[in-house]
Amino acid sequence: MAAALAELEGRFKRISNINGALAVLGWDRSAVMPAGGAEARAGQVAALSVIAHEMVTAPDMDGLLSTAEAEPVNDRWRASNLREMRRVWVHANAVPGSLVEKLAHATSACEMAWRQARPAGDFAVVKPHLATLLELVRETAVAKAEALGTSLYDGLLDQYEPGMKSATIDALFDDLATFLPGFIGEVLDKQASAGPILPLEGNFPIARQEALGRRLMQAIGFDFNHGRLDVSAHPFCGGTPDDVRITTRYREDDFASAIMGVMHETGHAMYELGLPRDWRGLPVGEARSMAIHESQSLIVEMQAGRSAEFLSYAAPLFREAFGGNGPAWEAQNIRRLYTRVSRGFIRVEADEVTYPAHVILRFRLEKALIAGDLTLDDLPGAWNDGMKELLGVVPPGDTLGVLQDIHWYDGAFGYFPTYTLGAMTAAQLFDAASKADSDLKPGLARGDFGPLMRWLRSNIHEKACLLDSTALLTEATGKPLDAGIFKRHLTQRYLG
Repeated sequence: MAAALAELEGRFKRISNINGALAVLGWDRSAVMPAGGAEARAGQVAALSVIAHEMVTAPDMDGLLSTAEAEPVNDRWRASNLREMRRVWVHANAVPGSLVEKLAHATSACEMAWRQARPAGDFAVVKPHLATLLELVRETAVAKAEALGTSLYDGLLDQYEPGMKSATIDALFDDLATFLPGFIGEVLDKQASAGPILPLEGNFPIARQEALGRRLMQAIGFDFNHGRLDVSAHPFCGGTPDDVRITTRYREDDFASAIMGVMHETGHAMYELGLPRDWRGLPVGEARSMAIHESQSLIVEMQAGRSAEFLSYAAPLFREAFGGNGPAWEAQNIRRLYTRVSRGFIRVEADEVTYPAHVILRFRLEKALIAGDLTLDDLPGAWNDGMKELLGVVPPGDTLGVLQDIHWYDGAFGYFPTYTLGAMTAAQLFDAASKADSDLKPGLARGDFGPLMRWLRSNIHEKACLLDSTALLTEATGKPLDAGIFKRHLTQRYLG
């Protein structure tokens, strides 16, 4: 291997170790850290973030990259790794270390303020912290837009979805915003004509919910030797590919939210666990993009987890876990419960029909915030207006409105559109996987995720960042992202 490339790979592995430590510190902050540790944790995160940034932007890094790029590289993985290294450098070099440190401090302060503001339903508590963070995010957007030759928002978007442009998303989301209202109405009419759905009534102890979640995680293939399940205010998947940390949240009056949250995050975790071991710690060995990542969680939760086949397997497990009996606990009724469509307030609890509307709203608002076309004073009202326009409901307060998601308060602007891009990708991948293996759906009816996971490992997980997103999806399914497959999936499941 060429000397320059060998040196780069050694450096990026060290950087990966620092980022891995940051990931575990982030999980700890969200899952178990006492509130009194916030200030110290902010300092720890800021220090490590600056060290990682300084390593990526070291004075000789550009020269090393240029030397390596000028040398012949016959191995396609190493060639792709070099491409990804350059991309990481471009993003990092665009932002000065002083701004990285300020962002780390502001993010920690804003997130902790959000944790106080959300249960209180008081946006005013977190607004000054968000104002500080937003200004720093705008500075980042300006720097990245200049380095990449894009718009401000696209400079942020590229961090999560390389090569994607907001103009492409605008066209896609405008189309969905036109399609969804009428479609939602048709689905609601069909549901009403089928008669009432029987509720699963009772008290569902958290310990039993956790045990059931762990059982389903094992069915999916999660390796508890390389991961764990915990609780946080907002479900997430963090950690590293060798130590994956997922969380959920529980309600004793409703186990469905926690269980599907566990399945969703397990889908993310299976992607991380399936990344190629030979390329651990290097850019080419990381997940391709957030839309691809989200597709993996939605394949497990939505495509497989809410299928008739899987729910026929899961219904007896639900009855066993909670002592349920009677018609409400039969598979057909549970399927109706798990595919019920409603105009709700909470994105993470939304069904797959209304979910894109939640994402469209956030995408439009964050674009306006970055552009300076929307002020934080007007944000709660704009949120409520958008909910009324897209979903026909108005949140009764900030907890169910502008405070419900952690993303903005964690500095993640440009992230939200990847959720619906991921949903579309999930539909396309599941369609291709089902056609490739006739035992996939019968396997789900037995609680066997093996056929699905083997296909995903071969076609998505093990390829990591070898290909760009479009090439990865085209190799796996025979075509680039096709919105028609997503619409067809929704139509077949909800109106078929």
